[in-house]
Amino acid sequence: MRLAMLGCGTVGAEVVRLLHEQSADLAARIGAPLEIAGIAVRRIGRDRGALPVDPALFTTDALGLIKRDDVDVVVEVVGGIEPARSWLVEALRAGKSVVTANKALLAEDGGALHDAAAEGGGDLYYEASVAGAIPLLRPLRESLHGDRITRVTGIVNGTTNFILSAMHATGAGFAEALEEATELGYAEADPTADVEGFDAAAKAAILASLAFHTRVGAADVHREGITEVTAADVASAKAMGCTIKLLCIAARSADGPGREAVSVRVHPAMIPLTHPLASVGDAFNAVFVEADAAGQLMFYGRGAGGAPTASAVLGDVVAVARNRLAGVRAASESAYADLRVRPMGEALTRYHISLDVADRPGVLEAVAGVFARHHVSIATVRQAPAGGGTGGDGGDAILVIVTHVAPDAALAATVRELHGLDIVRSVASVLRVEGGI
Repeated sequence: MRLAMLGCGTVGAEVVRLLHEQSADLAARIGAPLEIAGIAVRRIGRDRGALPVDPALFTTDALGLIKRDDVDVVVEVVGGIEPARSWLVEALRAGKSVVTANKALLAEDGGALHDAAAEGGGDLYYEASVAGAIPLLRPLRESLHGDRITRVTGIVNGTTNFILSAMHATGAGFAEALEEATELGYAEADPTADVEGFDAAAKAAILASLAFHTRVGAADVHREGITEVTAADVASAKAMGCTIKLLCIAARSADGPGREAVSVRVHPAMIPLTHPLASVGDAFNAVFVEADAAGQLMFYGRGAGGAPTASAVLGDVVAVARNRLAGVRAASESAYADLRVRPMGEALTRYHISLDVADRPGVLEAVAGVFARHHVSIATVRQAPAGGGTGGDGGDAILVIVTHVAPDAALAATVRELHGLDIVRSVASVLRVEGGI
């Protein structure tokens, strides 16, 4: 089995190293040796350390490498949309099998890749695109294929999980925790894709597509990052026996008689400390899956890094190589359900709202009236004088309200009206609440 490697950065170099170190075992598992036919890179002269590979294998002609007749499997770890999309479509249409870690491309235009794979008859595997080394996508695609998955809730970005975990543990603010994450190498020099939720949203689209047999793209995912989460929010969560995590949530629900729809969202949320995801700290990832027959399942491990991601890539390489030797291909894309993707306004959730209000009689009644007008039921109310006063002295007070479940549109409309009340000095924070508090 001859491989064309597209990219040789952190992950690609680890794939090359593991191919060399485990060559005998991999050959035994597959039934044939794996050989690298070529490695396409942007700059041949770049220092890549002491890689166990012939320098003559490096090329800048990725398309030419893909088109070679002696290439059986294309491994793509370049990332980005183009030219990766053109390269992989070309490979798949030519009947070659593809292994990719490209979450952005799969979320943006995974349908094009699946269509090309169906046309050419090759396999498309992408375990490494979500949650690094954690075996997750194949269980969704194969092990749970006879079950009905109802909900997937996950922590799928290590950078944001490190930041929020640090804020919870130390009381630090977002900027301070981000600085620590950068110094330790958990955050990129430009952390936008992580802290603004783009990375997690791409992974949420992939998870939802597999779980619900429906093509879900990045544009279908409601996305919010963690840059607005404050130390005060974290302290308030602690007071409620909760912690704050950036969650990807994909859920199916009824959509009228005999129909279903799915909602897919990424945003920070409070979850109780008793929830299995609450204890996932540092830069680890975890995904909580709920299914009719299997019940609750949790997948946990390192979600990023060269070696963990390379492990997932090689697992896919072994699978597609064995299929090619046997003259078969894996099950194709399952998108038969074609469920409607709900806009965020229809998603059912709960809000934790902190208000700075005038501390005088009638305030709570006025605030409760706003919730009633939008048909939002209040679960709990907690009030304390602002700045440690005695209360009732005409100063300010902090009013913390947690709602019952309601459509997000109704909850958002409630918050908008609260902003306009004369008695509300400010809406200090708004966070969603998940996990059955």
